[in-house]
Amino acid sequence: TESAEVSDTFTLRGDISVHVVIQTGPDGQDPVVEDVEHTTGTKLTLVRDKGVIQIHGAPEKVAQAKRQLQQFIDRFVTCRIQLPPPITAALANKVSHYIRPMPWIAAAEVDEAKDLLKIQGHQDSVDQTFKVLREVYRDHGLELLESDIVTSKKGADEHSYSMRYISKGKGADVLRVSEDDAAFILGRGGKTKHKIARVSGATLELHERNNTVEIFGGDPERRKARKYVELVRAQRVGPVNVDEAHDDGDLTMIAVPHNCVGFVTGSQGNFLRTCEEEWGTLMFFCDYQGPSTDGMGGAERLAIFGDLKGRCGAELKVMAAIETKLPGYYTTNLGDTHSWDEWGTDTVPLEQDQLSYALGKKGSTRKKLAKASGCILEYVGSVAFLAGSLAARQRCREYLGWLCDQVCNKTGRISIDPTTRDDVTLVPVPKDCIGYVMGDKRKTLSRLEEDWETLIFFVDSQSLPTYQDVEGLAIFGAERGRAGTELKVMGAVETKLPQFFTKGVGDFHYPHEWGVDTLPLGNEDLSFALGKDGSTRRKLARASGCILEYVGNVAYMAGTVPERRRARDYLT
Repeated sequence: TESAEVSDTFTLRGDISVHVVIQTGPDGQDPVVEDVEHTTGTKLTLVRDKGVIQIHGAPEKVAQAKRQLQQFIDRFVTCRIQLPPPITAALANKVSHYIRPMPWIAAAEVDEAKDLLKIQGHQDSVDQTFKVLREVYRDHGLELLESDIVTSKKGADEHSYSMRYISKGKGADVLRVSEDDAAFILGRGGKTKHKIARVSGATLELHERNNTVEIFGGDPERRKARKYVELVRAQRVGPVNVDEAHDDGDLTMIAVPHNCVGFVTGSQGNFLRTCEEEWGTLMFFCDYQGPSTDGMGGAERLAIFGDLKGRCGAELKVMAAIETKLPGYYTTNLGDTHSWDEWGTDTVPLEQDQLSYALGKKGSTRKKLAKASGCILEYVGSVAFLAGSLAARQRCREYLGWLCDQVCNKTGRISIDPTTRDDVTLVPVPKDCIGYVMGDKRKTLSRLEEDWETLIFFVDSQSLPTYQDVEGLAIFGAERGRAGTELKVMGAVETKLPQFFTKGVGDFHYPHEWGVDTLPLGNEDLSFALGKDGSTRRKLARASGCILEYVGNVAYMAGTVPERRRARDYLT
């Protein structure tokens, strides 16, 4: 009877958009509101601005309707997929056109900084999105791996969570924290949460409404993230206690003299935060509980968490700061040392004029040396510390030696044989083009070094063609960086002297895994493929993952076979 009917409400979870309950399903199912009305005989009204569904009918039917709505909502999941960089670029546009509009998808977004795709929606619809994803992967010659997928499912009670494991070792943990802890873990602008995620390798989601931290990733990554969260929480209320149990192969301790603690910390912690940002570490001054072997009672302990390279880089930064405050603290009687371990640290004492030259403006030359060699390079006082693999340290020592020699050698020339090295590309540059290639006060070459993480010298070499009036431009660094720099230099020379490099160059496919392909273009095609200020060329390069430069009217594509194939397909 009319008097026996009741009204009740069903509140949608905050992470579910109201539009999904009135959408037809991915397989043509009736909208859930209509389906529930039909099966229960109740009347449902959606109040959009409040995220509420009003239900009117007999008491038992209203209860049945709420159960069916809850069953529908319980099928909503959050799926996170770790993407290869080329897929990230390709999906940036496809998400808004192909995934987000799909029925029963509440949200979909690509985090380009983390190469992460996040999809929230009904399980049936999320399964449908994988058809789109696998098609994109196939287009790029890749395969979507189950190990890159983690799906979480939020229960009916928003304070409880259950997990669906997609692959062995992948899953999620939930930590409950206080409101103050939640704000501290988040940090200003989310920086602390981002640091924890970066150092641990896990993905963190902080839910401030119910003060929980969700940690997604493999078992080692989640374990580290939980440890770092607890250390950050401890830092909020007092000194951080670190003992040997905290070391999962990710901890370095360094003793900081009491009178240097403020200097190393910096104003409002700025120096430590800068070290963390540069080296991907977490750093805490702490009350260390383990054994002390250095006999330094007058020192504070600084804990550095991160991978080996990050910890080593941060440690050397701190040592440099201490040496500035206490000259000779680390470097008294320290000479030229070599470590023959696969990973180790070398030292090279420098004269004052050499140090100034090898440092560069705002440390620019030091950074170039480090990036080109793949070695950690820091100046502690007047001593260069070189840390990394044996090969990287040997390269860095050689590059540093060349720079130091230039302080006394005004011609600034070194002599190399590129056929005996695997870290150099030699480019012939016509003498008439040297000024154009270098730019005013070498600014053009410096920008190339910065963009491609290379080191560039004009050199003497027997490998240069004797029939041309050219100088040898040696590009040192990783293969990819050298290729990008080389093509930029070739493009500059070609602008000044048309067909110097491209005369007789045709459509060429290089058959090996890494190489350079060429494709001649007509004037109209070149203009269209270049775009305004080179915008189209940059988009093609990002989407394909290939290095793409136009040397005259020829497109040069450098990279792996799949990268070059994609660049060619997109270009044509």
